[in-house]
Amino acid sequence: MSSKAVITGCGAYLPETILTNTDLAKKVDTSDEWIRERTGIRQRHIAGEDEKTSDLAVEAAKAALKAAGRSPDDIDMIIVATTTPDLTFPSTAAIVQAKLGAAAGAAFDIQAVCTGFIYALSTAEKFLAAGQHKRALVIGAETFSRILDWTDRTTCVLFGDGAGAFVLEAKDEADADGRGYINSYLRCDGRLVDLLYVDGGVSSTQTAGHVRMQGNKVFREAVTRISQAMEWVAADAGIDVRSIDWFVPHQANERIIKGVVKKLDLAENQVINTIGGQGNTSAASIPLAYCQGVADGRIKPGDLVLLEGMGGGLTWGAALLRA
Repeated sequence: MSSKAVITGCGAYLPETILTNTDLAKKVDTSDEWIRERTGIRQRHIAGEDEKTSDLAVEAAKAALKAAGRSPDDIDMIIVATTTPDLTFPSTAAIVQAKLGAAAGAAFDIQAVCTGFIYALSTAEKFLAAGQHKRALVIGAETFSRILDWTDRTTCVLFGDGAGAFVLEAKDEADADGRGYINSYLRCDGRLVDLLYVDGGVSSTQTAGHVRMQGNKVFREAVTRISQAMEWVAADAGIDVRSIDWFVPHQANERIIKGVVKKLDLAENQVINTIGGQGNTSAASIPLAYCQGVADGRIKPGDLVLLEGMGGGLTWGAALLRA
């Protein structure tokens, strides 16, 4: 009998420190009005000096495990989507595994920037569907504040820190009750790498570097490519994209989200939007938004949910699942 990967628990973690637009206006030439008008962001969370990406990931993972009724020993795969790892090596997933006290299983990172969680979710599903693993922790975690140029108002106003996690379990079709991962669409166009990148790296500058972005060009690419990905996964599943219950986008920019909603003729009340209070948390933004939808009762078991992301690379993709 074939199996499906089902989300049995999700968890979220946001650092305590909040940086408001008014706070930012004291550091850089900007204003609350300027930021809200262009991005929809009011505030973002910033990791403490002693908080690493793995610490955020562990807190989200613990919450997801609790929601799933599982312990770390039940997990035989950990995938962390991150652009801001604790160390060059080992993987942040290995560090998370140790901090959780999880039994030895597979653990590795995926780097696809803001699309990372979609890539990680799709990867985990393949292992579970193949029967090689039974339960996976899929985590998106970032301390993006560590790679920001705080004098560049075009980028420092956008990003925040946080982590979100799913417990994904392999279940027989008969036991899944129709729930579970359905399909995904993953793409990258490396010719567009200069639109969004970090100007540092191990083999180039031996520094972490800072985020650099051509915002207008990213915006123009985003609406078209995200919409394309969403339409593809819906068509592949044999449904009209408008028939989904919930659209959980990567929280990049409110104008991008609204552009996609308009292009696909979706309803505003189908969108889980957290960008105002969290900013863009890169690979963490999709699970953070999904968990918010679950926590406040909007996303219910059996709902059809469409996730999407787009990030540096350029990478983009979408995933369809039944909650």
